[in-house]
Amino acid sequence: MFNLPMGLIAGATYPFRALALLVSTPKLRGYVIVPILINILIGIALYVGLVFPGLELVDSLVEQLALRWNEWISALPPWLGFLTSLAVVVDWVLSALLLLLLFLVTGFLLVQFGAILGSPWYGQLSEQIEKSRLGQLPQINTHPLAIAQDIWRAILFELKKLLLMAIAALPLLLFNFIPAIGTLLFSIGSLTLATTIVCLDFFDSPLERRKLQFRQKLTLVWRAFPASATFGLVCFGLVSVPFINILTVPLCVSGGTLLFCDRIWPHHFTQERIQN
Repeated sequence: MFNLPMGLIAGATYPFRALALLVSTPKLRGYVIVPILINILIGIALYVGLVFPGLELVDSLVEQLALRWNEWISALPPWLGFLTSLAVVVDWVLSALLLLLLFLVTGFLLVQFGAILGSPWYGQLSEQIEKSRLGQLPQINTHPLAIAQDIWRAILFELKKLLLMAIAALPLLLFNFIPAIGTLLFSIGSLTLATTIVCLDFFDSPLERRKLQFRQKLTLVWRAFPASATFGLVCFGLVSVPFINILTVPLCVSGGTLLFCDRIWPHHFTQERIQN
């Protein structure tokens, strides 16, 4: 039980621990330059193709709802005129929620594309952090056939993440039909799913070096709870902040490796110390 509050707090700190590590270790900075450039290009594409049209759609939707609300209020008795002020509040809250959703989706997509395209540099960054933290690395097969297998494993990993999201989508949507608490359950479930996917992405470098199956990776994410939960939530928040998210993906990859070294490796991979 003592680990519960400590884990909640500690998990949230790992992206910031990673920032301190990158600032204090010049040799690691070279591994983040190219991924940041890649993230800038992805960010430009997402903002042009998704955010800017999304902002226009949000404005249009809120404006249409405001017009219908005002038409409905105008047909009511004068003593219900206070609903006009309430309509302004509802419009503001709706706009805020839709904008938040838009930026969360944008950040989630940035993580997915950024992690895939920047994976060679993130893999090397993670290796350097793990080696400095643990003093060793698992043996890596550099045979050409092994490299081809790694590419295939990476493709399967992405497909299995999509399958996980598809399987979870239907129950989450059905939550909306539950009276009173349906929307709350949908929100909690969606956030839990997104946080799990984010953790899979940012823990993947050290886990993939050990050639773990997708189900094993997912199990380790849950076994690292509650640290993995708060780590994933903070990372999801950081990658959802416009413009700043271009810089935070390398921090989250580094933070995921640090969390693995501190909280997953000692409990599940100590046999590597004996083998090495």
